[in-house]
Formats: sequence, structure tokens, C-alpha cells
Amino acid sequence: MRYDLNLLPVFLALMEERSVTRAAERLGITQPALSNALTRLRALLLDPLFTRERYGMQPTPKALELAPVIAAALVSLDVVILGQQEFDPAKAKLLLTIAPNSYVEFVLVPAIVARLRERAPGISLRLTPYGADLAETGVISGSTALVLGRITDPPDNLVVQDLMDDGLSCIVRADHPQVDQKISRKQYEQLRHVNMLPPGRLRVGLFQALERQGLRREVAVSVTHFLAIPEVIAVTDYCATLPNLICRRLVHDARLKILPTPADLGRFPVQMAWHVRYRQDAAHRWLRALIAEVASEVGAA
Repeated sequence: MRYDLNLLPVFLALMEERSVTRAAERLGITQPALSNALTRLRALLLDPLFTRERYGMQPTPKALELAPVIAAALVSLDVVILGQQEFDPAKAKLLLTIAPNSYVEFVLVPAIVARLRERAPGISLRLTPYGADLAETGVISGSTALVLGRITDPPDNLVVQDLMDDGLSCIVRADHPQVDQKISRKQYEQLRHVNMLPPGRLRVGLFQALERQGLRREVAVSVTHFLAIPEVIAVTDYCATLPNLICRRLVHDARLKILPTPADLGRFPVQMAWHVRYRQDAAHRWLRALIAEVASEVGAA
């Protein structure tokens, strides 16, 4: 019997998205084309595979049984085929999607892009957001090359690598009427604070660190990007608790002053994760090595 291998990624996309629309978008094909592929899959496997229900496409028992087998088969094929390919970064023409959290986008991505321009000018990056849900980034299905940030509870099909870690500092406006060269615990709790939204992993980590130290914080305003925080701090008497590498970028802003936190809030990891099918892919391995190199340099500077 002949098998159309092009149907297998369609099956996995439907398993993970549970929606014809979202699966088609992920694969870059039209909905009619995906529906046609599903019809062929059903005929091949002699099973409906997915049934329409109120909250999306639900897999049949047969589909649930086949999913890990098909996923493993595709990984094995990728390892064999991609491992044979040679890769020359200086000549490569590729578009790769990565999902950095907002911290990584601010601290590491500019240096990564600059390094790519020097060594692999034909490689372009497309950034997709990484909030609190790994599944939304596309890395679990493999449609996204990798995620960068704080990775917690990764599924078995992801490989995780530590890149660096970072600590925390406080920022207030330079002429703050109540804060001089350090912030006491009492001042920290009396000040109003600027916070980051949405509640991603970094925010969870900060809340936990404050709780461990018994520090309370009154949040005056929550913003959606680090770039907004210094602008708010510069025109208010508020305080913000930010990663050291972000504070390092702000140290030359005459409107602000950077101060130690009133208690040891510890450090947080910065990690990289990718789908196992890209473990031996030459282009992906090269990109991961470049990112690790940049992170090591930035973290040590």
C-alpha cells in the first residue's frame, strides 16, 4: 500500500488545533485543501478520525491511538533526512519563526539579529508572541522553530536548554522625593508600583519571589511591554521591579535611577526550547548555537 506522507502533518495539526480553520492557517493551506486531505485520511485509515462537536473537532479513539505513532514516525524521518543535509549559513535563504517572551525580545533579539546580519544575511526571523501558553506559540507542533523565555512544565516532545539567568533591580525617577540611594522594605511597600501584563512566567516568578521575602506591593498600573515602564516611572513617583539586563539599558536615562531591591529576590532562568524533530536539523542547530553564543555574551557583559 502507498502512503501519502503529506497527509501526516495534516493529521497532527488537527490533533493539536482541534479546528480545521486553525490547522489550515498553521500549515499555510486553504480550508478546502485541508478538508480534502482529511477526507483522504479517513479513507486511508478507515475511521472518521475527528467528529464535529460544540467546542471543536474531537478525535476518535483510533485517532488518539495513532497520534503518538505518527508523531514519532515524522520525527524519525526528519532525523534521517535532515541529518544528511549540508548547511552553509552564509548562503542560506530561510525564514524561521521564533517565539521570544517580551524580556528576550528586548534584551537578546537585537543582538541576535545583528549577529545574523553578519554571518547569515539570507536568514530572516519572524517573531510570534510567547506569553504563558507554550501551545499557542506553535513550538509543540513544530511550526515554530523555538521559544525563548522561562520554560516550565514542557511536554515530552520539547528539548529545553538553559541560556543564562538574570536578577532584579528597582527603578524610580531620578528626583524621587522619597527615595535616595536605596529603597527600604518599608518604602517599597508604601510606594505604588508599575507591573507587567499579561501574567506570563516572569510575572509569576516575581510574585513568588516577593511572597518568599514577605514583601507586599501595591500595583498602580499594569502595562503590556517593558518599553512602557520607564516612560511611566519618569513622570510619576511610582516604582518598578525589573530584570537587571533591562535596567542596564536604562542606566543612561537621566530621568531614572536604578537601585537594589530591598531584599534578595533571587534570579530567574532564561531558556530555549524546540521540538525534538529539529534536534538534528542543520539550520536549526546552527541558529540555536548562535543564540546560545549571544546569550552567553550578553549575560556575562
